[in-house]
Amino acid sequence: MKVKKSATTKPSVRDIGLDVEKPKSSCEDNHCPFHGQLSVRGTTLSGTVVSAKMQNTVVVEREYMRYLPKFERYEKRTSKYLAHAPPCLQTKMGDKVSIMECRPLSKRVSYVVIENSQ
Repeated sequence: MKVKKSATTKPSVRDIGLDVEKPKSSCEDNHCPFHGQLSVRGTTLSGTVVSAKMQNTVVVEREYMRYLPKFERYEKRTSKYLAHAPPCLQTKMGDKVSIMECRPLSKRVSYVVIENSQ
């Protein structure tokens, strides 16, 4: 038996099992881990949003250091990830975000934004 949502009830925020700040606004996105049915699992990464031109998708760039044994030094590397951005988190270019792995949402999108630290 399904329970209908009335106009006066506030949509509930799901607990995704992580210690992240829950969004203050709500959304009707089915791929939102807080207000929809999308479950998150696996790795958690943090980075900077470098592009937010797509619909509900952002490009997150992550910098990391890689050790080179031959030269006994580290080099700086970057990698880019496409992540689904739920409307309730209001991500824009330049924001520091945390993304987490989820099921594949499209050909290249397998991450979802879970926290926006701006």
